[in-house]
Amino acid sequence: MKTLDSQYIADKIVAQIVRYRTTLLVFATDFSSLGSRAAVDQALSRLARRGKLHRLGRGLYIYPHQNSLTGQLRMPTADAVARAFARKLGHRILLSRSYASNLLRLSTQVPAKNVYITDGRSRVVQIGPHTLYFHHVEPSTLAVSGRVAPLVFQALRDIGRTRISDADISRLRQILPEKDRKALLRNIRVAPVWMQPVLKAVAEGKD
Repeated sequence: MKTLDSQYIADKIVAQIVRYRTTLLVFATDFSSLGSRAAVDQALSRLARRGKLHRLGRGLYIYPHQNSLTGQLRMPTADAVARAFARKLGHRILLSRSYASNLLRLSTQVPAKNVYITDGRSRVVQIGPHTLYFHHVEPSTLAVSGRVAPLVFQALRDIGRTRISDADISRLRQILPEKDRKALLRNIRVAPVWMQPVLKAVAEGKD
């Protein structure tokens, strides 16, 4: 009966995730509604042995997709793994200051490590091919919401209050769509006092 239960859960797991066409990170806890933790773990292990899933770490799997040219397994990015890990623990995370600054083209320096700030504890985690560095900060630092506003906040912190230039503001205005610039104003109340005029200039100013 246990084998049948494990196969039934395995089939249900595949049915839930097979519709995704990109690499998908899943945790054993994502399928808690299908059975006990032991039964779900057994089903996931069964799927991993059959190549239906690829195990990245304890209780963490990806739905594998192969590169059509090389035949190699496409692995999730470090950012996708970090966000999945934070979701599992119920923590919030943001990219490091230098990473955000690079993404927004305010710096050409490419970070050498996958660093995140979090309201969880500081730790170094190895998941699959990725080494992730989580640094604890006060929850208020993570209060900013949205998709782009957190990047802007972190990038401005990276530059520093005394080094932000008109060129930096102009660059942000050029690369951010209007809806993302307006989203900065919705987060202005949680920004440090020194950052608020900069956010207004990006959102409302004219080049």
